Amino acid sequence: MSDTRKARHLFTGVTLLAGFALCTALVQLVDVRPVGQNGTSVGFATLNIWFHGLTGVHMALYTITDWLGLVPIAVCLGFATLGAVQLVARRSLLKVDPDILLLGAYYVAVVFFYLLFEMVPVNYRPIPIEGVMEASYPSSTTLLVLSVMPTLAFQVHRRSGSLSLQKATTLFTVTFSAFIVAGRLVSGVHWVTDIVGSALLAFGLFAMYRSAVACIDAKKQEE
Repeated sequence: MSDTRKARHLFTGVTLLAGFALCTALVQLVDVRPVGQNGTSVGFATLNIWFHGLTGVHMALYTITDWLGLVPIAVCLGFATLGAVQLVARRSLLKVDPDILLLGAYYVAVVFFYLLFEMVPVNYRPIPIEGVMEASYPSSTTLLVLSVMPTLAFQVHRRSGSLSLQKATTLFTVTFSAFIVAGRLVSGVHWVTDIVGSALLAFGLFAMYRSAVACIDAKKQEE
């Protein structure tokens, strides 16, 4: 069963990451027009302009979702604390739970992509934020939420025998993530393709993490 899960998650992860790479390329090739801030280029211009006109701009919603971006950061800090406690108690990095060590590496990968696209803009937001042009693709807040929040539900399922806690955590994760995605879309601070790219990248990375954890579980079963 572990081998099946590993293969399934690996296939899903590779497919989604390939989809993200393709989406990133297409955003720079298909229907590219100078319709962004200061005449900057935007791919899928017809779709993006139409959707942006449909939603308008809602800065209050932008501010709310921006502050809620602290929630996944708190989740990361929580698991970092768990790993630190295990390290101190067990006095060896090798004795820290392998899935927690992998989780740390996974979070590093998420931060890498977060910073990469901040430094190498694919396009810019539809509107300036406090008078400043900011990178827009992929949506950094959406990437952070969709990458980190599923790990909360996943780890609670692995570590807690309480069915009620598992269900509550899953409900919270799904509801919170859906609100952030919808909020970023409707707030008008991103193009719709920014959100699509973020979702592909986030779910692709998470599937790769699930595949790596399945490998660990398979090795444990063999021992």
